[in-house]
Amino acid sequence: MSVDIVPPDRRECQRCGRRDEWDEAAEKWVIAVEDGERRVGNKHCVHEWDIDGAYNPVEGPRAAGEE
Repeated sequence: MSVDIVPPDRRECQRCGRRDEWDEAAEKWVIAVEDGERRVGNKHCVHEWDIDGAYNPVEGPRAAGEE
């Protein structure tokens, strides 16, 4: 039995609201577009992303406590 590591595919700044999405083809974060507008937030913000200790990148039987 193995586990899979699943990285996040979107993130949001807790300070200014900027939203990014992972672009698989470009292999980098890009600013999200919602309702035709880019969610840029504050360009001077030192972003504090919502990916923290509560995010669990592990999926599979072992992640659920099964052996």
